[in-house]
Amino acid sequence: MEPIQKHQGLVYPINRANIDTDQIIPKQFLKRIERKGFGQFLFYHWRFDDQGNKKFDFSLNHSIYNNASILLAGENFGCGSSREHAPWALLDYGFRVIIAPSFADIFYNNALKNGIIPIQLKMAQLDQWMDQAERKKLTLTVDLVNQYIIDEDQQKVYFDIPSYHKEKLINGWDEIALTLQHQEKIDAYEKNNV
Repeated sequence: MEPIQKHQGLVYPINRANIDTDQIIPKQFLKRIERKGFGQFLFYHWRFDDQGNKKFDFSLNHSIYNNASILLAGENFGCGSSREHAPWALLDYGFRVIIAPSFADIFYNNALKNGIIPIQLKMAQLDQWMDQAERKKLTLTVDLVNQYIIDEDQQKVYFDIPSYHKEKLINGWDEIALTLQHQEKIDAYEKNNV
């Protein structure tokens, strides 16, 4: 997992509540066994018609949002099934940070495990940024170390994140990397119990 201490990125607003994992990555695209290649199918039924042509009435297809890496969303983002493919698709598309008033628990944990920073903020703050991002390009800076977001007006908005997950994200540690930190103890155990 790639370490992330600070991230500055273009914002994409999707002002919808209850976006579920099937809307994020539809089930027909879950045949891959590796984590890469899912980004092209992100929000597929919203982004493409039945023939696979881009729907230009869906804002993510607008060039203003090319290379967006911070997603603003409505309440209960990532509800639905427990598929880990949803954060894989978001990350593969280029999103490193998702800001919403609330997340489905399983999605929230899957995002953290895969190197995405899910941030919960009050809807009033999100409405302000969504409005700005819908009218013009908006860039935010997320400082994970100090746990705040700075907007273009230099306004600081603080957020909470469990310290365990914060440390993993800052250092780029997944569960395997955490286990390997105990390599000496593992080797000693194996040596004594063979």
